[in-house]
Amino acid sequence: MIQGFGRHRSPQARLKALVQNWSDMGDLVAQHGCPMGTLCAELDKLDGGRDREAAAVLALIIDWAESQFRQLGRSDARDLAVALFAGIQGAALLANTFRDPTILNRQGRHLERWIDTLAGDSATS
Repeated sequence: MIQGFGRHRSPQARLKALVQNWSDMGDLVAQHGCPMGTLCAELDKLDGGRDREAAAVLALIIDWAESQFRQLGRSDARDLAVALFAGIQGAALLANTFRDPTILNRQGRHLERWIDTLAGDSATS
């Protein structure tokens, strides 16, 4: 998934592609939950370290997003990456809970505007 975002020219466009990935799955997420979030939640219930393996997958996404924010010149890149993914996962949970894919789509648009704002403000951060 992350490798596919590399086709976008700017870190801003790559971050927005990450958000769009979840928006594109809105109907699926509304019906069954986020595949990644659900997998992590289920693996957390097992013993044997599987929960840490699932966490490593999420860490890859957050680390990648942090790198994109750093390329935008953001000194708070880690916090922004966590906030971005928390926004995606929170919207996925709500979309699933209410069986409403528009929640994920609206949050996606909000996050894309937020990314644009952060990219525009990167010179002052």
